[in-house]
Amino acid sequence: MSHQSTVKVSRRHQIALPSAARQQLRIRPGDRLIVDIQDGMLILIPKPESFTAFMAGLHKEVWSTINTTTYLQEERSAWEKLKTG
Repeated sequence: MSHQSTVKVSRRHQIALPSAARQQLRIRPGDRLIVDIQDGMLILIPKPESFTAFMAGLHKEVWSTINTTTYLQEERSAWEKLKTG
């Protein structure tokens, strides 16, 4: 869902997040945001408490048809070949 609004930068270079954004993203006082700049855009992303928990299961569909044990063995073998020359 897309929602646009405007904010004003204060003399101290601060902004107030619109209530719709805070509610939709469940941002509370004291939460931390990641500030990212991409192609001239300022992007604010709520920082997860644990990146490990946040990313757990991410893109699991990519690995659903791959035997991960075989894949890891092949990768390790390739690294060993590089180390030995």
